[in-house]
Amino acid sequence: MVFVKRLVVLDVDSTFIRQEAIELLAAKADVLDQVSLITESAMRGELDFEQSLRARVSLLKGLPESVISQVQKEITLTDGAVDLVATLHSKGHSVALVSGGFIDIIEPMIRSLSIKYYKANKLEIAGGLLTGGLIGPIIDRAAKATALHEFVSASGVAIENTVAIGDGANDLDMIAIAGMGIAFNAKPAVKAAADSSVSAPYLDSVLYLLGISREDIEEAGASRK
Repeated sequence: MVFVKRLVVLDVDSTFIRQEAIELLAAKADVLDQVSLITESAMRGELDFEQSLRARVSLLKGLPESVISQVQKEITLTDGAVDLVATLHSKGHSVALVSGGFIDIIEPMIRSLSIKYYKANKLEIAGGLLTGGLIGPIIDRAAKATALHEFVSASGVAIENTVAIGDGANDLDMIAIAGMGIAFNAKPAVKAAADSSVSAPYLDSVLYLLGISREDIEEAGASRK
């Protein structure tokens, strides 16, 4: 059997991790209710992703930089995330993360899992405080698709052998261009657009859609011990 290398690209918030990073930060700033109202407005189509993200981040102005390490400790990976990454790596595949959240929050997780390809938004910090701004282009729906193309070039994987996994409207463009799009506990519009859908809360269940067996998963797990 000829080996076909895959590139699996995952959304982060509410897909690879259980939480939404902006909400964890908002709780530290005591602005969670205000942030939630902006999120709801965006979901009604009154704001696009960039507008809503900038509005929400602006409410974090003045938070000490130290909250970032606090929030890093509060993040929990989705069940099966570690097994998913370990098994894919052990089988010679590549894994990438692309997030409308913040690289500041997920960087330690990326390092610990040896994930080579990633892209996310960057919080602006000055004098030890969050400024309420962001550095660089916003990672929105279109940027996620662009990132997938960049990961394809960097990894040497053909576009038809890519897999994109996500749960929200921000993931639709990358799901559309990937060889396989998987909706993970997703909104109805994402389920309708994806090739496959997973409704169980276990990320490693995605492996079965890729033809990877339980034995392969257990073997990858044993090799980590």
